[in-house]
Amino acid sequence: MGRPPPEGVDVGYPLASWWHPQILSWKERYLMRREQGVIGECARVRGNLRAAARHVAILLAIVAAGGVADIGGAQQSPVAPPVLRAPEVRYEPTPMEVVHAMLRLAKVNASDVVYDLGCGDGRIVITAAREFGARGVCVDIDPLRITESWENARQANVIDRIRFLNEDLFVTDVGDATVVTLFLSPEMNLAVRPKLQRELKRGTRIVSHWHHMGDWKPQKTVRVRAEGRESPIYLWTILER
Repeated sequence: MGRPPPEGVDVGYPLASWWHPQILSWKERYLMRREQGVIGECARVRGNLRAAARHVAILLAIVAAGGVADIGGAQQSPVAPPVLRAPEVRYEPTPMEVVHAMLRLAKVNASDVVYDLGCGDGRIVITAAREFGARGVCVDIDPLRITESWENARQANVIDRIRFLNEDLFVTDVGDATVVTLFLSPEMNLAVRPKLQRELKRGTRIVSHWHHMGDWKPQKTVRVRAEGRESPIYLWTILER
């Protein structure tokens, strides 16, 4: 049989546990297991809260800065982020083979400003900045996607060439875009088509992964084999406003 702890020592669990476990009553064993479970749950909750706080801090920094890169205009004034609706399109990252094919199809170069409407983890705009020298704008209604794309851009050392907008793509001002990339849905493509035709300047290229634009015939279509399937990519060019 073991000995009790020295007087004045706080052992953090029932005193009976200092003796051989076989002499613990069922109630004492139950209380010990419950206490251990509570401690584990508290640690899990603390970890989740720290992760959430980090996401919020990044997002607030992005909003306060009005994006990161100054692309063709003055920085935005700090504003509180609006309450946004839930995303209508399921998040699915574009395969990197398709990303490169989209940017090549649009003939992206260092003079371009690439807007990705529904940017996800930011890989299209980040690749355009890192490998083609372009500037860009990541737009997504999901704040988690914006914080993820911001962090990915930071790690790729292109954060000074990209703005990040946590907003509904239907209210985004795309007037300074020279390239717009999309991976949305058939319905979203048709819904955003009038906005693109109305706001984009002549010569702006639009590239869509997988989804076309209804009766708006693409200028060119290519197919890329990636992740076990053939992905169509469509190109349009704005000819007039």
